[in-house]
Amino acid sequence: MRIPRIYHPEPLRDHDQIDLSDDGAGHVARVLRLTTGHPITLFCGDGYDYHGEILELTKRSVSVQINTREDQHHLESPLNIHLGQVMSRGDKMDFTIQKSVELGVIAITPLLSERCGVKLDEKRLEKKRQQWQKVVVSACEQCGRAVVPIVHEVISLEQWSAQPTPALKLNLHPKAPYTIKSMPTPTHGIRLLIGPEGGLSDDEINRCSILAFSEIQLGPRILRTETAALTAISALQCQFGDLAQ
Repeated sequence: MRIPRIYHPEPLRDHDQIDLSDDGAGHVARVLRLTTGHPITLFCGDGYDYHGEILELTKRSVSVQINTREDQHHLESPLNIHLGQVMSRGDKMDFTIQKSVELGVIAITPLLSERCGVKLDEKRLEKKRQQWQKVVVSACEQCGRAVVPIVHEVISLEQWSAQPTPALKLNLHPKAPYTIKSMPTPTHGIRLLIGPEGGLSDDEINRCSILAFSEIQLGPRILRTETAALTAISALQCQFGDLAQ
């Protein structure tokens, strides 16, 4: 019997009896159509799974009894990757965020750049950010992660690239002289910059270089923005993280 994993946005504790959030209750009652007594696993982002069972259930509310707690920190990659992704159009951004979470990134910042094809006002950008955070939660429910990556506020590439960080800063470039295999082992995480569908401008590349971004390439072919992000994350996880280890 498959035991569903459901995100709960508030802190959880062993042996608590809690009511699921509206989103969680709706998914359990109307989508999964579970019944009283069915086992269920909850997580709130603290790195633990909380195993329990459904006590009461209606179409609008679900009460759960938590019985045990299980540490899931071992599922987190030892490689701390913060993805700076220039926003792509349509559902490509959703896809990139979903798969990057499955591959182990710890944070995502959507970026605006000169050639970014997404033109939205501040209010709609915030709605998008909230939607992407839900994509993150759904990806965690599916892949078993109990630490929920954060989708940060949408900012400009210039702002993000200038933020102080001890992490190794990487910018993909098809003509870069270095590859991931030639990189030193990162000791303070990685900031990975992925440009838009039209690529970064020469000025943006130069500014990033001045701000200590190292240019690396993935191979001889030019990849689409969503392909580049997931290929780079996979390659970094294989080289330095926990993928295919």
